[in-house]
Amino acid sequence: MENNLVDFDDLIALTYRLLDENEDLARATSQKYRYIMVDEYQDTNELQLKLLQKLCSAHNNLCVVGDDDQSIYGWRGAHIRNIMEFDQDFNGTSVFKLEENYRSREPILKVANSLIEHNRSRLGKKLIPTRGSGEDVTILNSNDENEEARKIASKVAKLLDSGIKAEDIAVLYRVNVLSRSIEEGLNRAGIAYKLVGGLRFYDRAEIKDLISYIRVITNFHDDFSFKRIVNKPKRGLGKASVDKIELAAHANESSIFDYIEKISLSDLEFLVKNKNAKTLKKFVKDIQSVAKVVAESTYNFIDVLEETFHLKNIYAGMPDEAEKILNMDEFYGLFRDFVKNSPEASLDEFLNELTLQSEQDQVEGESIYMMSIHASKGLEFDHIFIIGMEEGFLPLIGDGSDLEEERRLGYVSFTRAKETLTLSHVGSRFYKGRRSDLQKSRFFNEAGLCEGSLIVEKNTAFKKGDLVRHKIFGTGRVTGVSKSGREFKLNINFAGTKRDILASFVERL
Repeated sequence: MENNLVDFDDLIALTYRLLDENEDLARATSQKYRYIMVDEYQDTNELQLKLLQKLCSAHNNLCVVGDDDQSIYGWRGAHIRNIMEFDQDFNGTSVFKLEENYRSREPILKVANSLIEHNRSRLGKKLIPTRGSGEDVTILNSNDENEEARKIASKVAKLLDSGIKAEDIAVLYRVNVLSRSIEEGLNRAGIAYKLVGGLRFYDRAEIKDLISYIRVITNFHDDFSFKRIVNKPKRGLGKASVDKIELAAHANESSIFDYIEKISLSDLEFLVKNKNAKTLKKFVKDIQSVAKVVAESTYNFIDVLEETFHLKNIYAGMPDEAEKILNMDEFYGLFRDFVKNSPEASLDEFLNELTLQSEQDQVEGESIYMMSIHASKGLEFDHIFIIGMEEGFLPLIGDGSDLEEERRLGYVSFTRAKETLTLSHVGSRFYKGRRSDLQKSRFFNEAGLCEGSLIVEKNTAFKKGDLVRHKIFGTGRVTGVSKSGREFKLNINFAGTKRDILASFVERL
């Protein structure tokens, strides 16, 4: 607003405010637009609902289309209660269930139906196959992510050799960082791929920064990499200061690093501010110090690098800080795995390996697709591979995750497949900088794909007298609890107004 600019959220908020503050305008607008249709209604948020109510203030000619089982955007404000309680928001509602499915073969729909039936907060439907039977869903079991990548690359290669078009194949994952190992597996097999909705692992800024640090540590004279990292994390060095140093170094037929190392501090202070001169001198000494550690122990290099330069601080406070740090940890884990498998290898050999990956990334031609499950919504492919089918990845556990939304993500990913569906899990992965043993996802059992003890989490433990909060109605007190199918229904007193609401739509205070 300060810059006379608005984003999409502002457009909705300002429109709602305009209609809310001008009742006559709201009614006139509603009378102008006599018939309203909304698609993907399960992805609407509270403000969009309120705006819709204003637009329907003069009539009830509203038709919405949506699938409560595909509500997967809770993290960005979408609320499933909008579709679940539509009949409470708009009187005289008629519901039509569209259950015939024209996309997926029967075995795929069978596992999708079985999985989503474990959710309590749903209107309830069962997809009916119209395309007949097909291949059973395949479970791919691997020891680690590298074996998983080899197996998937092999299966993809067989599909391509059989005449399947690359564009009809996709690899999906819940967490973006899992793409790295599959990218490498496809690169080694010479299979071209397109990463949808994100950068290739080695093209991400945080990974380029790490590689630049390693390049400078192995080659002090790499001016290109030196300039990239000299102010990361920020050291108060502006572009003008770096440009002055570079010009002086070139005039002396020296690399930037050599020039800073050999020039006296007093002479350096003639070029840049005193503080910047000292910062540059310290930076060069720190690089030399880390380089000595590498000569003694390659395995400890990553720990010393992070302790010396605090590279994760580069992204502190950024909206995507958590994802960038996950990517950095993945890279650290990749390095440790490289050293573990090749204990005598040098940093140069590690860089050569990365360079090979980068060159293979440029393979052109038809490509298979790789993307997150969120990015796949609305798309369809003949052959789908889903990786990371482990507890902690799918379903994601912790970090504010919602098990029912995770189950809906599984449902969405399954139903992207038309002909075949392959679900992959591993015994261990490198994650957050270390290797962790993993447990097979509970979704295999819930989808009826294997036997095992079902992991049950209580959906609610509310009792009479509990104080709760609802996103729309605010704070209230539970006056009664009753069973409603697989869910619990709470009678809640909101400042004198009593409402019956499903337990999954409130939180205890």
